[in-house]
Amino acid sequence: MALNGGMRRASGAGPAGRGDAATSARPDTVRTVTILGSTGSVGCSTIDLIERERDRYDIEALVANNSVARLAEQAKRLRPRMVAVADDRAYGPLKAAMAGTGIEVGAGAAAVTEAAMRPAEFVMAAIVGAAGLQPTLAAVRRGAIVGLANKETLVCAGALVMAEVARAGATLVPVDSEHSAIFQVFDTEQRERVARIILTASGGPFRAATREAMARATPEQAVAHPVWDMGAKISIDSATMMNKGLEVIEAFHLFGHPEPGIDILVHPQSVVHSMVEYIDGSVLAQLGTPDMRMPISLALGWPRRMPTPGRRLDLAEIGTLTFEAPDLERFPALRIARAALRAGRAAPLICNAANEVAVRAFLDRAIGFLDICSVVEDTVDAFADADAASLDEILYWDGRARARAGEHVARLHNVDKVR
Repeated sequence: MALNGGMRRASGAGPAGRGDAATSARPDTVRTVTILGSTGSVGCSTIDLIERERDRYDIEALVANNSVARLAEQAKRLRPRMVAVADDRAYGPLKAAMAGTGIEVGAGAAAVTEAAMRPAEFVMAAIVGAAGLQPTLAAVRRGAIVGLANKETLVCAGALVMAEVARAGATLVPVDSEHSAIFQVFDTEQRERVARIILTASGGPFRAATREAMARATPEQAVAHPVWDMGAKISIDSATMMNKGLEVIEAFHLFGHPEPGIDILVHPQSVVHSMVEYIDGSVLAQLGTPDMRMPISLALGWPRRMPTPGRRLDLAEIGTLTFEAPDLERFPALRIARAALRAGRAAPLICNAANEVAVRAFLDRAIGFLDICSVVEDTVDAFADADAASLDEILYWDGRARARAGEHVARLHNVDKVR
């Protein structure tokens, strides 16, 4: 099948998985959509795009964690068949808010997975963290087109998910701006001709900060990203650069490219979203203004490009684009994530689980900014022999890793209190 820009995608599982069913969606047909994580940044941007072409989309389900007021407001505008919250405690308020609408209401993990299993052609998988794994996997297993905004799904269960993509004939369209960029310039019919994948990174709010300054960093400083408007967890991952380490793991699974051939380049302007180098020395890049609606629109309309309202790129106005190598001393998360990928087995999911616990602890002011990576590395080292091939094993080790990371957080917090 032809990919925008003239690049071709091999049939069967690949970065996009299925090609035949995706291309059968004619531009004049109505696409049914489920949004997992509708109240988050990606979810709200997805809805913004849908409302600009409202007659082209029919909403099957909207899912949030516990943001009842925003979810109810979205549901009353979009009229989905089902709404669900992951937090059981939010069921009562959501049920009351939906009274008289005729919209089905659910709560809890089972309801979230049920929403993913409903017959929507397209599912936006935008639940943050490992909590998005099971519903995303449910959408994949029924052969949906999945806009993958949840990198943790592939970090935790990359081999399992990609095997299910191939088995079910599902389509994965990455929504991370970096992987969306690669998706658009990666020739899957000439994989052996790809020399390098180059992920770009903004460098986050502490790109030029000293380790001493980072040691004193507050949550408010860490979430203040200089370019992107993101949720708190993703913003902290950008500040530690753990997001880029996790993106290396995601790219490894999405594009089937070996880890040594996946590089990271710091690019503060966030205009070049990522690049692919071929064996002849050619480097193909995707550029655009830093607006998540661009990669979201590619997934939402796939395989048809759709208009977006964002500011257009003016290179003459920008004038200069700069690049630099990442500093592995100041940002050890990059080293830790790569080591987890090379170790394989359960190491990547343990890295992710520990990071989620540590980031939450930092946001709660229980540990310092630099403690995040120490918690992650300690947890990965503690379970060096862990293996996880099945979903049950993945969930087991995810729980064990979270418990271990929580214990480390408690020790650090108690030391700080003594000080």
